[in-house]
Amino acid sequence: MTGIFPESFVWGSATAAYQIEGAAQEDGRGRSIWDTFSHTPGLVLNGDTGDVAADHYHRWPEDVALISELGLGGYRFSISWPRVQPGGSGAANQAGTDFYSRLVDELLERGVAPVATLYHWDLPQELEDAGGWPVRETALRFEEYARLIVGALGDRVQTWTTLNEPWCSAYLGYASGVHAPGRTEPAAALAAVHHLNLAHGLAGRVIGELAPQAKLSVSLNLHVIRPFSDSAADLDAARRIDALANRAFLGPMMDGAYPADLVADTTAVTDWGFVRDGDESLIRVPLDVLGVNYYSTTLVRAWDGMSARSDADGHGRSASSPWVGAAGVDFPPQPGPYTAMGWNIDPAGMTELLLRLHHEYPAQPLMITENGAAFEDVVEADGAVHDDLRIDYLRRHIEAVGAAMTAGADVRGYFVWSLMDNFEWAYGYHRRFGIIRVDYPSGNRTWKDSAHWYRKLVAGNAIPVPSAEGEEGVRTPS
Repeated sequence: MTGIFPESFVWGSATAAYQIEGAAQEDGRGRSIWDTFSHTPGLVLNGDTGDVAADHYHRWPEDVALISELGLGGYRFSISWPRVQPGGSGAANQAGTDFYSRLVDELLERGVAPVATLYHWDLPQELEDAGGWPVRETALRFEEYARLIVGALGDRVQTWTTLNEPWCSAYLGYASGVHAPGRTEPAAALAAVHHLNLAHGLAGRVIGELAPQAKLSVSLNLHVIRPFSDSAADLDAARRIDALANRAFLGPMMDGAYPADLVADTTAVTDWGFVRDGDESLIRVPLDVLGVNYYSTTLVRAWDGMSARSDADGHGRSASSPWVGAAGVDFPPQPGPYTAMGWNIDPAGMTELLLRLHHEYPAQPLMITENGAAFEDVVEADGAVHDDLRIDYLRRHIEAVGAAMTAGADVRGYFVWSLMDNFEWAYGYHRRFGIIRVDYPSGNRTWKDSAHWYRKLVAGNAIPVPSAEGEEGVRTPS
């Protein structure tokens, strides 16, 4: 892969506020839907909460030092809405704004480009109590929040990402209920899709107004959908899921309109009356870079309504399907290997997705804003973590990015998920994605082999050549 990645290519890592910050009740922070969800018995594995998480709120200087030692050019973090605006409306909480201001300044001091995500799932609980994302008012409050934080940090943050994975916020939060706020209301989920899209457009315009020098982005977990067979029924099932998973967001954001087939497919669920005249034009705001989050693929087939259905939802996230308006669609198990999340490992899907976007939107620059894997890390007696499987996963997926670039895709950077182990949503602390290990009782950070490998990649701007024993004692899979 030598020579594939230009000198301007940004190598980075990513995190999310609720997953790492902790300090859930400090310095004026308000309550979020994830505070409520994680404190509700039976909703998160082992009863874990994000109250402390990786304690990044108190250990951020150490964490920025780690980012610098890795040699990263960019760091993608999210801003906690309830830390900045505790109830989701009104004046900013100065202590919260100051925290992010210090973080940004330290990143810049160390030569790391700050990439700030406005929303990574931690909606203020007061806004959920008023209806949440299914109501239009939440999008208007998001615009107000964006104005507060962009006004405070816009002169220094180099890239603003409006939303992270609105698919999860809408479908997992309001349809399957496996994510906060834990609702199972199909019509509400589709309304949430629209109001998240609207929030993106409104906030994007605020960013253009207050920080015109900054880049504008959104991060979508776009699905690589593969039909079970070439039958007309399976192909139509794939089309329907593509409409719900991908085009429900790409349509209004990139083309300024919802796909007609999406609306037709979901008429039994909603009449789409929540879409007002002019909304789709508001949603479409030019993007400097489209963020792509990729982990696995989705296999779909038609369901006859009588035979037993598969337990998977296409991502191993839940047996309760988030696919509202997708009656007659099934998600059979996919061939392995798998990560600890139960997600299939398929690097070719990364290339396929990037080339699809390149062909559909040839002028749109792209960036991998999340890619990584959870595995069953083993801590050796000397404290080392030889995570060969993670190194292999990252190597193969970065090779897949390079293949897409060779074929013409304009990819500007890659952000590994995640910088460190963290609170993995409904899985609590039982799943570890980090290239840096966090010992939760002590908070101590330890570089895994994958961190050493990634540092070598970043330093050379190329994938390290496999060897029996790599630099700094990093082992590579045979």
